[in-house]
Amino acid sequence: MELKQLECFAAVVKYGSFTVAAQHLYLSQPTVSAHVRTLEEELGRRLLIRTTKSLEVTPKGREVYDCAVKMLSLQTRIRRACAPDEEHIIRLGASTIPSAYILPQLLPEFGRRCPDVYFTVTQTNSQGVVEGLADGIFDLGLLGMKGDDRVTCIPFCEDRMVLIAPVNERFLALQREKDPLPTLLHEPMILREKGSGSLKTADRFLAGLGITEDSLTVAARVNDQEAIKNLVQSGLGVSLVSERAARSAVEEKRLLQFELPVESRRHLYLAYRRDYILQPHIKAFCRFVETSSQ
Repeated sequence: MELKQLECFAAVVKYGSFTVAAQHLYLSQPTVSAHVRTLEEELGRRLLIRTTKSLEVTPKGREVYDCAVKMLSLQTRIRRACAPDEEHIIRLGASTIPSAYILPQLLPEFGRRCPDVYFTVTQTNSQGVVEGLADGIFDLGLLGMKGDDRVTCIPFCEDRMVLIAPVNERFLALQREKDPLPTLLHEPMILREKGSGSLKTADRFLAGLGITEDSLTVAARVNDQEAIKNLVQSGLGVSLVSERAARSAVEEKRLLQFELPVESRRHLYLAYRRDYILQPHIKAFCRFVETSSQ
């Protein structure tokens, strides 16, 4: 069995066509067909059912496809790891809070220490970071919740959630009350999207109070912290957000902040794929993140 056979088979499954697979691989269609046929003969299994009008992947073919994708991904990582080290690029996936409020402080300082290291940064939610790490799209991730067993997660700093509200006389009066939280949680609520670490922390906090999301009046779901703050400021509702995200608007008195119990605290995590071989410059950045954020 050769990797070229697996590459051709995986491309045919991915694109659903021998012709399109051949175009993407810069091979002729007969060559792709020959590689797939040889693979089937070696395995003694029919992997694809071809007709003049359709292409169907057999159950065993689906299993082989999943294994082939993993093997080809590993091949790509091996080649990347052994590529010439003339320049180092770290592909970072970051959830909203690390991307907007932590990386802008970390990257310039690390750049001064290691000027030969460059970064590409993709912002997504925490679950998107985990998926990107598992698929080999990112070298490292910074996220607001612990990932699954496909990734190694290292806590590097602590964050906490607060409740923000618009500045008006009613909410100013609530700030003077001893326990305004029950009243605030009956307000229209603006929440983060599914897959967000902030939403997961908010859900855990609410569950500790015996409150489910179904019992809230959800005014909107938004995937951007700045948009959430603007909507709260305009009076659409209140929201549970990271204290880091709320800080500047609260200091400028554009929003009111209400403290939550200690259960609203969470860790932010530095993450990488569990079977990923960290190159020296990536290890150096990991050490820098851990020491600089304490």
